[in-house]
Amino acid sequence: MNSDAKRRFGWAWLMFAISLACHVMDEAAHDFLAVYNPNALWLRARFHLPFPPTFTFREWIVGLALGILLLLCLTPLAWRGAQWLRIVAIPLGLLVGIGNGLGHVVSSFYFRRMMPGVISGPLIIATGMLLVVAAQKKVGSFEKVKRI
Repeated sequence: MNSDAKRRFGWAWLMFAISLACHVMDEAAHDFLAVYNPNALWLRARFHLPFPPTFTFREWIVGLALGILLLLCLTPLAWRGAQWLRIVAIPLGLLVGIGNGLGHVVSSFYFRRMMPGVISGPLIIATGMLLVVAAQKKVGSFEKVKRI
């Protein structure tokens, strides 16, 4: 991985972590758990599953804060282009970034009201996409095809 690709991956990782922090603040400011917990309980009752979990505000915010802190602590490894971190970044960007963001946006259209987290939803979609692309991309490593 060349230095340009490492730098792009490092920036993408950092922007994703910061946008995720903004998303958590958006959810917290708009009482996300008041929407999430009743839906989690309904899903558990409907399908007789122990999942998804329900949370108190403290459990939820502390868990997410620790997750974001972990992402920020891993940023120096992203700047170095750590291969294992690039592998981790792909499902992280797809699920936590794109999937989560789309969930907020689509549910807002479905319920015809702004759901908690929808304001920052497009931001985590964009940075999730950026992270996935940066994790896969090896800038300047394309080999020329030899003619036979």
